[in-house]
Amino acid sequence: MREVRDTSGQVSMMVALQRMMNVMHAVILRDIRSRYLNHALGSLIPPLMPIAHVLILLSIYNFVGRSAIFGEDRFLFYASGLVPALTFMYISRYMAASILANKGMLAFPAVHLLDIVLARCFLEFIGIILSIAVMFTILVSIGSDPVPQHPDQALLALLSISMLALGVGIIVSVISAIYPFFAMIFSLSMIIVYLSSDGPIYLHVFPEQVIYAASFNPVFHAVEWMRSAYYVGYPTQWLDKTYLVMWGMISVPTGLLMERSLRRYVLAR
Repeated sequence: MREVRDTSGQVSMMVALQRMMNVMHAVILRDIRSRYLNHALGSLIPPLMPIAHVLILLSIYNFVGRSAIFGEDRFLFYASGLVPALTFMYISRYMAASILANKGMLAFPAVHLLDIVLARCFLEFIGIILSIAVMFTILVSIGSDPVPQHPDQALLALLSISMLALGVGIIVSVISAIYPFFAMIFSLSMIIVYLSSDGPIYLHVFPEQVIYAASFNPVFHAVEWMRSAYYVGYPTQWLDKTYLVMWGMISVPTGLLMERSLRRYVLAR
């Protein structure tokens, strides 16, 4: 296909965008086949993993008799906190190894680092959306009402944590492409991020010093934001929406700048 160029000789934006979409599509198909059973049915695994994660935890909470702190539905209470925490963990963690897993594709001139990273992000984000849809269905089937009191706030919380996951994912993927051991370090750090997010463990029963330390974790604010969208009267004295949004707004351009400036070092590895 003949490329359409403007008067300066540059490839038109539409052509460049179409090329990027084609490359991302190819990377997504390769990811599905290489990561998930070498079969198209492997595409069902990304949404199943967060669902299994949540269901296992909810089953444990039910077995030990842990009650809901707010409302009467413990499944809904803990699910509302786990969704934003898992959104960050799954998207950023799997993006971290995206370049390492697909580095062979960089031999093709049409494939760029950002294409690979964004393709992995898109695949994981779709998996999260499907997971949420399935969890909604499960909660409805057991008699829960998963619709938040303030749907707009719940959506903003999800979008904000997704933006943070994208930015952190780009940053870590570039560093990991240069120093592969960093992907393992990042994965291990997710344990601390997860436990201090207020998702699996309700931190408000701990001393204020613990909550103060957890408040430096931006994922904590996403969980607080999401739960405040579900429950009227939920304590929001520690919630700082601006802190979370600023983390996302800073991490995304930082990641894009690192991808651009360190591209030659990644290709040289």
